[in-house]
Amino acid sequence: MADETTGAAAPQPANAPSMNLMGQYIRDLSFENPGAPATLMATGANPAFNVSISVGVKKQSDEVYAVELTLNAKANREETVLFNVELVYGGIFRIKNVPDAQISPLVMVECPRLIFPFARQVLATVTQQGGFPPLMMEPVDFAAIYRQNLAKLAAQQGNAAPAGNGEAAKPN
Repeated sequence: MADETTGAAAPQPANAPSMNLMGQYIRDLSFENPGAPATLMATGANPAFNVSISVGVKKQSDEVYAVELTLNAKANREETVLFNVELVYGGIFRIKNVPDAQISPLVMVECPRLIFPFARQVLATVTQQGGFPPLMMEPVDFAAIYRQNLAKLAAQQGNAAPAGNGEAAKPN
């Protein structure tokens, strides 16, 4: 075949879009085990879990963004708090040659998707070291969270629009 490649990657043009993970970090980690050791020895009903996640982005420079996941998990058995953990886990991303219209979905969906497995591992390890079975979070659909946030923003802008405007609010 005349079109066969040698297995080496073709050089990318200098202006090709790119996203690179430059580093990861824990900005905040808090684990509370208020009833220890009694809650570790107690038996009873399975605990109830409440887990929440949010994504924050801070532009550091023209091409660099800090993307942070805030994960909160709380376990209760009846009225007793078994544990409460909060983690703010971040990644620093260099994004080059990406159109402005595509930056928001990139930093709010793809960047969190890349760092989430590492944040999930930190939560699992911390809860296990606290004396509990490791907390294994299910994968998160960051695209669905992004769409929900856009819908909320559109609804808020729609409520703030003057009466009789007739135009649908558009997210920025």
